[in-house]
Amino acid sequence: MRVVSGIKPTGNLHLGNYLGAVKQWVAMQEEIQRAGGETMYFIADLHGLTEWIAPADLRAQTIEMTATLVAAGIDPARSILFNQARVSAHSELSWLLNNVARVGWLNRMTQFKDKAGKNREGASVGLYDYPVLMAADVLLYNATHVPVGEDQKQHLELARDIATKFNNDYATELFTLPEPLVSKAAPRIMSLRDAGAKMSKSNPSEQSVVKLIDSDEVIADKFRKAKTDPDLLPATWNELEGRPEARNLVTIFAALADRTPEDVLAEYAGRGFGQFKPALADLAVATLGPIRDEMQRLLNDASAIDAILKTGAEKAADLAGPLLRRTQEAMGLVI
Repeated sequence: MRVVSGIKPTGNLHLGNYLGAVKQWVAMQEEIQRAGGETMYFIADLHGLTEWIAPADLRAQTIEMTATLVAAGIDPARSILFNQARVSAHSELSWLLNNVARVGWLNRMTQFKDKAGKNREGASVGLYDYPVLMAADVLLYNATHVPVGEDQKQHLELARDIATKFNNDYATELFTLPEPLVSKAAPRIMSLRDAGAKMSKSNPSEQSVVKLIDSDEVIADKFRKAKTDPDLLPATWNELEGRPEARNLVTIFAALADRTPEDVLAEYAGRGFGQFKPALADLAVATLGPIRDEMQRLLNDASAIDAILKTGAEKAADLAGPLLRRTQEAMGLVI
């Protein structure tokens, strides 16, 4: 079993990013390796180019994302951790697969429509074509499983379609068809000021989002001031129907504590938010504080980050090289 997953380098990661993706990767590292498999995680800096970004910002965000993953628990000695651009086989295989993928398949990709909006003619070719690069990212390593959210299932299906067509067209069994690995534990974290909207760094209200770089005092203050309602907490999850702010805070508490929402409610049933929010603030500080401190330590040691990415890229390239060669041979590109 080989699990491969990538994450775009974005700056100022927040609690939603941590609980929805990073924490899941750390748990996966433990579970997959206990089962005898291996995990590969990469910073998807090539995907970061689909929309304009200043080169200095892309470099800084790649470094920050690497520091965040390591600080949160991704161990470069146990998982292969690298940035995508250092392994040229990603770009090379992507071009080869472009000649297998069909335009009709890409036209059905809903994320391009969402991201390009009304400016489709002005969008980059990369934004249109990046699902093929995503296919190359996982097919390159014969990934057996790929962690996906609901919004990425369509892209994994495309990867399977491309792999199937390649295998059929060239009478080979070269590519493994990866299976989705859907984490039911990944919570959807909403804004602390409006539980009808996802937590996002683009929200104009600083109080709505808990950033991983926030100080202990700032984290605690944001939770103490989080929007709630005047009612007491009930004993069951179903009784929180119609109370989105309360549901959001209970969800965050459960995710940070590795407990179920039902378990949290069993402890706090009948109590008000005057008791619950300080307990949640303490839990968030205790969980996020050490990650922030380690992340800042790593960011102050650029050579250490570079060494992690360099070593990881060398390991990834060693795995990717033979499959890329066999792909080229199958297509008649090796004379």
